[in-house]
Amino acid sequence: MSSAVSRFAPANSQQALLHFQELLAFETDCWDVHHAITNGRRDFVLLDVRGEESFRQGHIQDAHSLPHQRINEKSLSNYPANTLFVVYCAGPHCNATEKAAIKLAKLGRPVKKMIGGVTGWIDEGFHLIKDS
Repeated sequence: MSSAVSRFAPANSQQALLHFQELLAFETDCWDVHHAITNGRRDFVLLDVRGEESFRQGHIQDAHSLPHQRINEKSLSNYPANTLFVVYCAGPHCNATEKAAIKLAKLGRPVKKMIGGVTGWIDEGFHLIKDS
């Protein structure tokens, strides 16, 4: 008798390797973003793609507020074409990162999603800052 976990056979090791490597081309996590920021290794622009009020109530330090509805050529005109954008929203219950990533990709911009969003950031023990 098999469990719900093993009912479908796992992929072979080569397929698993390709799948998980591919995921990292699309995603990063809160810890990696925090590590890059705190160690002066930021080679990306962190975009908070939630609404402006949510941003004011608490956001990651040095994040740029750009609600996903406002992503377009004009709003990105100050960023070089090869800028890597890392997008985040409220958390796993929010799909603003996917909406933002789709827009950025359609505009030919490199993009990754920070999985977990604000919820993940706080769960990791990191702090948000508030605009005064």
